[in-house]
Formats: sequence, C-alpha cells, structure tokens
Amino acid sequence: MGSATHRVAILVYDGVKLLDVAGPAEVFGEANRLGAEYTIVLVSPTGADVTSSIGIRIAVDAAVAESAPDTLLVAGADLYPRTPVPRDLVEATRTLADQAGRVASICTGAFILGAAGLLDGKRATTHWKVAHELAARCRASRVEPDAIYVRDGTTYTSAGVSAGIDLALALVEEDCGPELTRDVARALVVYMQRSGGQSQFSAPLQGPLPRSPALRRITDLITANPGGNHSLGELAKHLNVSSRHLTRLFNDELSTTPARYVEMIRFDMAKALLDQGHTATQAASLAGFPNYESMRRVFVRKLSLSPAAYQRRFSTARRAGAQEQ
Repeated sequence: MGSATHRVAILVYDGVKLLDVAGPAEVFGEANRLGAEYTIVLVSPTGADVTSSIGIRIAVDAAVAESAPDTLLVAGADLYPRTPVPRDLVEATRTLADQAGRVASICTGAFILGAAGLLDGKRATTHWKVAHELAARCRASRVEPDAIYVRDGTTYTSAGVSAGIDLALALVEEDCGPELTRDVARALVVYMQRSGGQSQFSAPLQGPLPRSPALRRITDLITANPGGNHSLGELAKHLNVSSRHLTRLFNDELSTTPARYVEMIRFDMAKALLDQGHTATQAASLAGFPNYESMRRVFVRKLSLSPAAYQRRFSTARRAGAQEQ
C-alpha cells in the first residue's frame, strides 16, 4: 500500500446484516493497528442512519455523493434473495462502483451487484442456500455456489457472512502483502485462507426432489438404506425399467447419474455420522461406503478435506466439552 490512505466504503441500508458490515470492517481496522492506512466509511443511499436486521442502529458517515471510495463493499441482507432490490440502492451501488477501483459484495450483497448489472459476464458467488436464485436472476453471470469467494477482474463476491472476513483478508493481502495479513488473521483468530468450499457447511440433500413418483421411490429407497446394493442394474429392477431409461430419468430430473446420487447420499450420511462423533471407519461402514479409502476419496474430491480433518474442524462444542471432562 502506498503512502495515500485507502478509502473503503461499506454500503449499508435498512435490514443489512450487522456481521456483513462489522466482520470486514474489523479486518481493515486490525490492519490499521498493524501499520496499514485504511479509512473506513459507512455509506447509505441518502446518508441517513440505518437499522440492521437485528434492530441495532448503524451510524452512517456519508451519503453516496460524498464517498469517492477506492474499494466498495456491498453488505448483504435476508431481504433481497426474496424481493427485488430497490431502485435507490441499485443507483447508489452503480454510482459508488463507478468511483471505486474495486467492488466487492458480502454474502447476499451479490444480489445488489447483480441488480446493478455489475456481475454481467463475470464469475460470482453468494451463500450456498441462495446461489440458485442468484443464477436465475443473473443469467449473464456464472455463479459458483461452492466458492468461499470469487475474484473476476476488479469485482469480488463472497459467500456466507463469515466469508466476508475471508474476502477482506484477501483484499488486505493484495494491498499490504502476506506478512501483515497473516498477523491480522492471527489477531482475529481466523484462517488466513480456508481450504475447501461452502460444501463443508451446507446441509445435506439440498438438491431438488424428483418430479416423478417412480424416481421418488428410487431415491427414497437409497436414502432409507444407503448401504444397500444400489448398482444401476439393481435399481432399474425395482422399477422394471432398463438401466438406460433409469439413467435418463436421473439426468432429466436430478442432473446427475444414479451412481453419483448414491454417492451423495452416502457422503451426506457420513458427514452426519462424523458430526455425531463416530470414527471415520465407523462412518464409512454405516454410510454404506465399501471401505474407508473410498469414503476418503469422496471427501477429498468434494471438500478438499479428509474425513479426519473435516471432523476436527466441525466437531461440536458439546463433544469437545465432553472430551475435556
């Protein structure tokens, strides 16, 4: 970072998530304590104070016309995956983006960037629960639902609220280098760079349900007994159809193959078993994997984590407390 102060504007509005604002702001604030030179300003479309999603008032520093940011962060809210983004917020975002050298969104702030046309022709991400909605609204963008954050040129988007901290750390590293950024991460007791994607945090079985009753019977059968013999031939016998026809049903309705669907069910169950405290070997057996190694390969492919690493990272506080007693 050069000698001039770098101005970071965070766009806020009524209903904004407080952590979307406070998390990244704390990263830049901690960087300042370690020698960086950021000026952090909170901006609303009119310059008026706003109320966060939990009812806490947020004091605003400036209106859009007074901001002139080097970096623009657009915080998210629960509102805009469900409703259209208001025109004043869209216009404020466009105005600030025209002034900024780089533009970033936190969580569902991507919907505001999208409404402003700032994601057209770009890769983007948002919270895994609403990534499909962002893809539907921003058809000119390529949404990557598993990414923690995505950079496309000078446009950045991040996943859930805590991913805003990951993104802010990445921005600080661009400006100040890895050594200072590592010290910021240590001070905040967070990872400088998390491995894996949002799949680590998503709830199981978030995909669409089959439309046809016949395919629903097959998916219910797999879910009820993941460890059963679910070869393509055996599954086709249950419906008295050919293997080719069953494969076509899975592809048309679920955009996957029967084998991949079985693997997904076993993977979801294995994650749940590890969360409950089962050993990796027990989880592999109970979830229906042929052996531990086959389960490990799936975990590494989907999460970039081994089952043991997943369990260490996401073991519950209750289990940790029990182990300490």
